[in-house]
Amino acid sequence: MSIDDLDARLIALLAAEPRVGILEASRRLGVARGTVQARLDRLTASKVITGFGPDIDPAALGYQVTAFVTLQIRQVSGHEPVAGLLAAIPEVLEVHTITGGGDMLCRVVARSNADLQRVIDLIVDVEGVVRTSSVIALDTPVAYRVLPLVADVPRRRDR
Repeated sequence: MSIDDLDARLIALLAAEPRVGILEASRRLGVARGTVQARLDRLTASKVITGFGPDIDPAALGYQVTAFVTLQIRQVSGHEPVAGLLAAIPEVLEVHTITGGGDMLCRVVARSNADLQRVIDLIVDVEGVVRTSSVIALDTPVAYRVLPLVADVPRRRDR
């Protein structure tokens, strides 16, 4: 889906202030309330906007360690059964199928390095997981973000 400058500004506003109402958003963006509602409906329906929930910091919940765990899995029944079992582990935040030396990549959190061992043991116990390799994140100099990408889409279209 293509977005324009108004879409990008609406997304940026909602990212900065998720609780802003439609009326206030229309005032700040300088467009009619119906325009904002229609844009928001279109962006949501096309899955450009996928949620409105709060961003949660795992460290604030006591999960001070972030690690990335690469999994090698038995390919007999594919990725889905393994992904379903991994989703049952609360400390597994994301699972991606990947190319390269592994089959899946998980972002996980733990309360400490010792607790990370417990989480990795849970992952290794998942049926279909053959081997894991993990790296611990020391810092996050650039956190997950999409706003620069959103801002760049209308500009790239105009080039």
